[in-house]
Amino acid sequence: MKICAFFKKNIVMSVAFLAAVLTAFFVPPDLEYLSYFDLKTLSCLFCVLAVVCALKNIRFFYILAKRIVKCFKNIRVCILALVYITFIGSMLIANDMALLTFLPLGYFVLTGTKKQKYMAFTYIMQNIAANLGGMLTPFGNPQNLYLYTKFNIPTMEFMGIMVIPFLVSVLLITICCMFIPVEPIEVSDEKVSLSPKRTTLYLLLFVLSIAIVFRTVPYWIGLIIIPLVLFFADKTALKMVDYPLLLTFTAFFIFSGNMARIDVVRNLFSWLLDKNTLVVSVLSCQVISNVPSAILLSQFTSNYKDLLLGVNIGGVGTLISSLASLITLREFMRCCPENTKKYILMFSAFNFGFLILLTAICSFL
Repeated sequence: MKICAFFKKNIVMSVAFLAAVLTAFFVPPDLEYLSYFDLKTLSCLFCVLAVVCALKNIRFFYILAKRIVKCFKNIRVCILALVYITFIGSMLIANDMALLTFLPLGYFVLTGTKKQKYMAFTYIMQNIAANLGGMLTPFGNPQNLYLYTKFNIPTMEFMGIMVIPFLVSVLLITICCMFIPVEPIEVSDEKVSLSPKRTTLYLLLFVLSIAIVFRTVPYWIGLIIIPLVLFFADKTALKMVDYPLLLTFTAFFIFSGNMARIDVVRNLFSWLLDKNTLVVSVLSCQVISNVPSAILLSQFTSNYKDLLLGVNIGGVGTLISSLASLITLREFMRCCPENTKKYILMFSAFNFGFLILLTAICSFL
C-alpha cells in the first residue's frame, strides 16, 4: 500500500519510469546508456533543493514574505504582493518550491482577513507567477537548468532570450490583479524570529549553490560541501529534498536517450522541430509536461532559443503542463475542496489566455 501510495503521489515520476522501461525493449541496455545522464544538472538541482529545504525549515522565506505582506493595507495590493513574492521566489528557489513555500502564506493571509472568496484567483495567479517567473534565471525552472547546462548557453544570452516574455508576463499578471477591488484588511501579528547563525550559514550555502549553477564553482565541490554541512546542521533538509524529481530526471534521461536512437522517432521529431520548434515544444508541454519535453526535444534540435522559450511559456496551459500546476491544485483542494470545479474552470481560462498571448509574442522574437 505504501509503495502504491508513493507512485500515486509521484505520477510524473511513475510515468517517466514506465516510459524508460518501455523504450528499453526497443533499445536494450548497453554502455551507451551511461552517456545519457547529465551529472551536472542532477548535481546542481540537488544542491539548490537541499539548501532551499534548509532555509524553509527555519521559515526564512515565510518570515520574509510575511513581513512584506504586512506592509500593505488593502486586499488588491496584498494579493499583488503575494503573487510578486511567488514570482521572485521562483527565480531564486525554483517554481515548485516557491509554491510550496508561499501558497500557505496566501491561505494564511486570506483566511486571517476573511477574504476566502479570492482564494481561487490568488492561487491561480501564484501558480502562473511561479511557472513564468522562473523563466528568467537558469535555476528558476528545472528545465532551464537542464537546457542551460546541455547547450552550454552563456548566462547573459540566456537572460536576453527570456527577458521579453518575462516582462510581458509581469505586465499580464499585474493587469489581472488590478481587477481585484480595493478592500481594507488587517493581518494578524504572529511573532516569529530567525536564528542568525543558521540563517547566515544557509545563505552562504545558497550562494555556493548558485555559483555552481553559473559555472563559477565546479559542481563536485558543492556536491561534497553542501550535503556534508547539512548532515551536521540539518539532516531533515537532506531528507526533504525532492528525490522523486531527481529520479524523474534520471528516468527521462534514459527515455529521451533511447528515443534518440530509434530512427523513426528521431526522423519524425527532427522534421517537426525543423518546421516550428517553438510551437512543437509548447504543444508537447501540454501533453507530457515541460521538464520531460525539454529533455526529450533537446535530443532532436540545436535551436535552443525556441526550445527554451517553448518549454517555459508551455508551463502554463493544461493542469499537466507543469508539475507546479498539480502542486497548486493539490494545495487548493486541501483548503477549498468544495470549489474544485470552479478552480479548474478559472485555471483553464487564465492559463490558456496567457499561453495564447505569450506564444503569439514569442513567435515574433
